[in-house]
Amino acid sequence: MSSSGVTTTSLQDTLALVGRILIAYLFIPAGIGKLMGFAGTVGYITSVGLPLPQVGAAIAVIVELGLGIALLLGYKTRIVAIVMALFTIAAAVFFHKYWSAPDAMKMMQQINFNKNIAIAGGLLALAGFGPGRLSIDKR
Repeated sequence: MSSSGVTTTSLQDTLALVGRILIAYLFIPAGIGKLMGFAGTVGYITSVGLPLPQVGAAIAVIVELGLGIALLLGYKTRIVAIVMALFTIAAAVFFHKYWSAPDAMKMMQQINFNKNIAIAGGLLALAGFGPGRLSIDKR
């Protein structure tokens, strides 16, 4: 039995681990890419008209790389997943504006927007149900 009084099965623990790995697989390489191409990241953020693009790029690196690693390891999973979900929704709204995209880009932007919303849903499920026993949080 866990400290919360809820017992998880081996299958649930394994699924939570695989879920964390798959979500981290999206964020960690993206964070590395943003870190290694920081100037390009700043330029992209500037191109969509957001203020303080250097700060935004640093936040993106911290969330994608730093929190992505924390999620992978199952460290502070619930709060990390909530922060990452909010970041992912914000990214959808600011970077995948399909409603105002040119016709040639509308479908691609809508798909990316919808994927971000679905990823946020998966992150919120991790926040709600926890990382499973195969995590730092449960050690």
